[in-house]
Amino acid sequence: MVNVKLIEAIANAVLYEGYMLYPYRPSSVKNRQRWNFGVVYPRNYSEAQHGTDPWFTRTECLVQGTGQTRITAKVRFLQAISRTLRGAQNSQMIGQHSQAWQEATERNVVVEARRLDELVDAPISPVVDLPPSEATESICDADGRITGQIVRTQELILARVVLRASRINDDLYKITFEVANEGNVVDPDFADRDSALMRSLLSAHSILSVEGGEFVSLLDTPEELKDFAAQCKNVGTWPVLVGEENQRDAILSSPIILYDYPQIAPESAGDLFDGTEIDEILALRILTLTEDERHEMRHGDERARQILERTETLPEEQFLKLHGVLRGMRPTSEDQQ
Repeated sequence: MVNVKLIEAIANAVLYEGYMLYPYRPSSVKNRQRWNFGVVYPRNYSEAQHGTDPWFTRTECLVQGTGQTRITAKVRFLQAISRTLRGAQNSQMIGQHSQAWQEATERNVVVEARRLDELVDAPISPVVDLPPSEATESICDADGRITGQIVRTQELILARVVLRASRINDDLYKITFEVANEGNVVDPDFADRDSALMRSLLSAHSILSVEGGEFVSLLDTPEELKDFAAQCKNVGTWPVLVGEENQRDAILSSPIILYDYPQIAPESAGDLFDGTEIDEILALRILTLTEDERHEMRHGDERARQILERTETLPEEQFLKLHGVLRGMRPTSEDQQ
């Protein structure tokens, strides 16, 4: 059975990789150009950049099963939210609510279970259509008077996912899952990256699960299947087995290179949005921030605020757990003793 909790923990780490880096302030240089992994740009913007900024991803992997084996696919990504200030009357208000900033909200698109024989005969190709939106939040002073507004806008995202299968032999199939951004920017030849990001799929990755069959590892492929595995062409993502060790019912196709069965360290108190996840060092560095830096971190982004509050209240015993953990120790052979 698919271990949903374990898989989602890994997938969330991918989803928020690099979302905001230490020192977790919008004004820091590290956070002025974000979304470096898994961006699927609008097609006309990508073509204007001669394909250097991709507009689609493709995942190909192998599954052993029968025509009755069922495949479910899910694409997960972040959608950018542009946060700006309207009518703020003084610099104190601007400081409290930070400058313009791109927040993000999670999106999930699920292709429900389909039999392999169905996918061989008729690929599934649903459209992802997220309309534009705008929301406002009032800024009030200490006396409750409205002094301005925070405006959050989202732009149109138009994408398509495609799930299909091809039969290789009696019990082996190749699965193809594509995610394509078919949206456009207004003027692709002159559009800047920030405007393109507003119509992009950010940190995009996919989770595939199988019922009545097994996925084949593309990293540790059985010898008799290596020629077939070599024919799998992955673009912008790389599929690895996820879940409990030796289970083969789920694949995570990530823009970040991972090994089969990646895990979150059990000592970690929560996400820090940094792939190295050196929790002890980052936690200690956060505690050295000045009051002004903490103020900006607290008011700049909701997820950054959560990191700060979690770190400030982390019990001493939790800090001790972050230090000096040893893993994977094995007894030495007699020859090495």
